[in-house]
Amino acid sequence: MDAIVTQMIILFILVIIGYYLSKKKMMDADFDRKLSGLVINVTCPSLILGFATYVVLIGLAFLLPRYLPVKLSDRGIYSFMLAFGNVGFIGYPIVASIFGASAVFYASILNFPSTLLIFVFGTLFISGGQGKMRFDWRTLYCPAMIASYLSILIVVTGWVPPRVISTPFVLLGNVTVPAALLIIGSSIARVPIRRMFGNMAIYLMSALRLMLVPLLILYLSRLCRVDETIANINVVLAAMPVASYGTLFCIQYQKGEVIMAEGTFLTTLLSVLSIPLLTMFL
Repeated sequence: MDAIVTQMIILFILVIIGYYLSKKKMMDADFDRKLSGLVINVTCPSLILGFATYVVLIGLAFLLPRYLPVKLSDRGIYSFMLAFGNVGFIGYPIVASIFGASAVFYASILNFPSTLLIFVFGTLFISGGQGKMRFDWRTLYCPAMIASYLSILIVVTGWVPPRVISTPFVLLGNVTVPAALLIIGSSIARVPIRRMFGNMAIYLMSALRLMLVPLLILYLSRLCRVDETIANINVVLAAMPVASYGTLFCIQYQKGEVIMAEGTFLTTLLSVLSIPLLTMFL
């Protein structure tokens, strides 16, 4: 009950903000009409496509590891690697380089479900069922989700935060990528080099993660007549290497750290070839 009340308060606060912005002449009937068009024609279809994509990815993540040559206890690690890609660190820059800077807006909406589901299914996969599989409403207002809300709001309104506000967040955000990469590198250092390149299951997972599953999503998108631009951006996002969150979760649960490091390393390495190859099908 407390979670429901909290969620309703959050929604009510957003309504109050809209009321305040209108009274301050920052929103008017013309702006509302344009914003409604954006929601109906762009953000809503993109969000639906993003959730549909993760239904496919998570469904395959539950299914495919059963057919990989891995131990039963390690299937959850492979499920995570198949379901979640490194969109935040690698995906956005690649999308911008292929489709232009404006495509990052679509990418952030398409990736929105990932931020939510990685804390639900991602932790379930890594923990191996140690935690209960249930939706936690607190996920909706965790720091990562709040940042997603704000980023979309800033893009939609065109508001540029004052430098005194934006600079501290930029500095903190700049720590994320090198810190995560240092953790992954440290994990890889504990794995013999020969093992990093000699695990058949990792190669099979990499082929699925980087090429076969994205091509399946491309086929389904065209079958459903999804807008070509949005569909292509979505396919590129689905072809990213394993999400860096995986290593962090493995360290937290003290499980599968070496396997996750192998998968992250190899998919990141192979993506240099696989992403340009995949764009040939778009």
